[in-house]
Amino acid sequence: MQGLFQFVKSNFRWLAGGLLLTVFSSFGQTFYISLFSKQIRETFDLTDGNFGTIYMVATLASAVSLIWVGKLVDRYPVSKVAFVVMLFLALACVGMSMVSSVAMLLVVIYALRLFGQGMMTHTSQTAMGRWYSAERGRAISLTAMGHQVGEAILPSLVLFLMLDSVALDDPGVLIEAANSQGTGGLNLGWRKIWQLAAIAVIVALPVVMLLMRVERQPQKVEVDQADANKLAARDWTRAEVLRDPAFWGLCVGILAPAFIGTSVFFHSIHLTEIKGWSPQVFASSFLVLSITTVMSTLVAGWLVDRFNSKRLLPTFLLPMAIGCLLLGTFSATWVIFAFMFLLGLSYGLSSSVFGTIWPETYGTKHLGSIRSVAISAMVFASALGPGLTGRAIDWEIGFEFQLILMAAYSFGAAALMVFVSRNLLSRTETST
Repeated sequence: MQGLFQFVKSNFRWLAGGLLLTVFSSFGQTFYISLFSKQIRETFDLTDGNFGTIYMVATLASAVSLIWVGKLVDRYPVSKVAFVVMLFLALACVGMSMVSSVAMLLVVIYALRLFGQGMMTHTSQTAMGRWYSAERGRAISLTAMGHQVGEAILPSLVLFLMLDSVALDDPGVLIEAANSQGTGGLNLGWRKIWQLAAIAVIVALPVVMLLMRVERQPQKVEVDQADANKLAARDWTRAEVLRDPAFWGLCVGILAPAFIGTSVFFHSIHLTEIKGWSPQVFASSFLVLSITTVMSTLVAGWLVDRFNSKRLLPTFLLPMAIGCLLLGTFSATWVIFAFMFLLGLSYGLSSSVFGTIWPETYGTKHLGSIRSVAISAMVFASALGPGLTGRAIDWEIGFEFQLILMAAYSFGAAALMVFVSRNLLSRTETST
């Protein structure tokens, strides 16, 4: 623990900058956008499937764009990329507060997903992967916790801002309060909350710039230690990586957390309705997700630095698979908390594993370009989730049954990760 405190103290500016980027990526994450899904659907008279399709198309477009936009982190200083990305994210938040048509909604969600979920996270993790060597896992795990900070605070905060204090215990008041224009008290209305999000991003922008304007260089002792631990890799080009079967095997693993987490968060209102839970119960379960993810991320970061990420590959999907089985089978209130706990374990493991495995396996020279493809695959999965599951709901394929199918996919992907892990480890042994 003392070593962790010393590490944070010595690297505070870079870790804080990366953490803030992931915190404010929340405004482009599905868990945040889904908090307004019912209000958006009612405003534009959309079904679950209609809105899911719009969300899917916009997110797919952002995934394709990210392949090219993500390369900017290799060409320009991190602080300059962060400045542009945060500026466009703030503009996207303003756009959501003013959205007046389905076409505009499509464009705004595209911008939120590209600059929020995509580039904010990509910029932070690419910087940590390049700036650190032997302690890369620890740096990535600490900055990735920004996601959990957002998940812990924002759902309950949004409900608090939407509702008048006298209505907080009455879920039936939620829609009427959220669609209003803010007649007094805490009842701000969903559009004004998006305006507050834009202000928050603008306020944070100069702080991030100040923290990250100095690029960190890995110290020689870190590089030597990384070599000793067999963490160093030659610098692959993106073209070489795309011809590597192991890369596509890894992408199969990336798909599951993105698809499943996005689907559950996006259809949270539908899920609470079929389970008979209140919105407040679901919102409070995010605290369990956040705490669990933080703890598992810290542990996973230490494990990655000690054993390397390749050895952890077969483990990260198993808790989530069990969680999906529980959520698809039972309806008691405890189930959502159990699911969030298990999802948090998988999230913590995956954020550390996939934050470090790219530089470990493919080097750092073209890291931004390579990670942009991997992140695009993740965004692609997060795009398919709401669209496919929303259409399935419209076709009367129960969401609970879909969760059982998600569990089956996760178990299958975990089995595949065993073979991918062995392949990558054999490369390390062959190169020594």
